[in-house]
Amino acid sequence: MIPAAPLVALLVTLGFTVPAPASAATATAAATSCYGGAVTVHYGDVLDFGPYWTTSRCNDINMRVVGGDAEYVVACVKFAKTGVCNRWTRVGRTWTTVATDVLDGTKFTVPNGVDLEGSSATIQIAF
Repeated sequence: MIPAAPLVALLVTLGFTVPAPASAATATAAATSCYGGAVTVHYGDVLDFGPYWTTSRCNDINMRVVGGDAEYVVACVKFAKTGVCNRWTRVGRTWTTVATDVLDGTKFTVPNGVDLEGSSATIQIAF
């Protein structure tokens, strides 16, 4: 019997594809999921984060605080089509939906004008 590693190497050399182990497939799926495509921004760097265009990865626009000393920020989504914020939402250290059922390809920004609950924050936005 040929050990697994040399057999896989032989099959790849011959042009066969070898499926990834389940754990690797799960990690790959997570990387291409809604949150896997998140952008990281620093609160205070610009007036508005974006513009961004929604993708097929997510049905919603989600945010979370991932760094800094702020426990939360208050955020809204400003859609280019209307130019106004949808609603102000408190966003903490877990993923929070800030806009729901958004069509793919929708242009939006996230205003950065509300005081932090703390002095700094690094935020992720998934869309």
